[in-house]
Amino acid sequence: MRGIGIELGLACGTARRFAHAESPEELLVNNRTGYRRSILDDYKPYLHQRWNEGHTNATRLFEEIQKRGFRGSEKIVRAYLHSFRTTAHIHKPPPKPPAVRRVTAWIMTNPGSTDSDDQTSLDAILSVSPELASLVGHVREFAAIMGERRGRDLERWMAAVNSDDHPALHSFVRGLRRDQDAVTAGFTLPWSSGTVEGHVNRIKMLTRQMFGRPKPDLLRKRILLSD
Repeated sequence: MRGIGIELGLACGTARRFAHAESPEELLVNNRTGYRRSILDDYKPYLHQRWNEGHTNATRLFEEIQKRGFRGSEKIVRAYLHSFRTTAHIHKPPPKPPAVRRVTAWIMTNPGSTDSDDQTSLDAILSVSPELASLVGHVREFAAIMGERRGRDLERWMAAVNSDDHPALHSFVRGLRRDQDAVTAGFTLPWSSGTVEGHVNRIKMLTRQMFGRPKPDLLRKRILLSD
């Protein structure tokens, strides 16, 4: 019964979201950060600027941002501007939180290759989240071990991860331990199976081109002629 109640609650929440949406676009703006993004967000700085310059006609402002690409309704603009009429000076809107995918890209990028503005934004996030800062440290240390072929440090890295409260990394470490010898060798030795994998992939492609039914002699000729 509890599970049914949860499902009904989620269904009701979804129904309310669809019922209250001003436009189809408003249903596509949640970026999974806990912040419900509005389709008006990109145009708020412009609206603030124009309002502070003395342009307070909602219809006129709606037409102006329409020319800038806004696809929502005038009702959304009017509702947003309504609170401005009781305030002498409208401050700039707070910056939008970055999308999770964008922050993940910052974390996975080599710090030496990260744009300075992106690095500043990431540093600001890490300064208020010690847990995320610790996670980033582990991720970047793993990248260094892999890139510098320091397989000897893999065990130390896994022990450090297990001592922290990072469930996702714990799962990753368990996967590494299932094939630890091979992983350590891959992080230590200069050889790899990349060339072999490339040839295997090419043979599979040729087989698919012949509908998966080539005879050995024909397949051999195709492989030799494709070099």
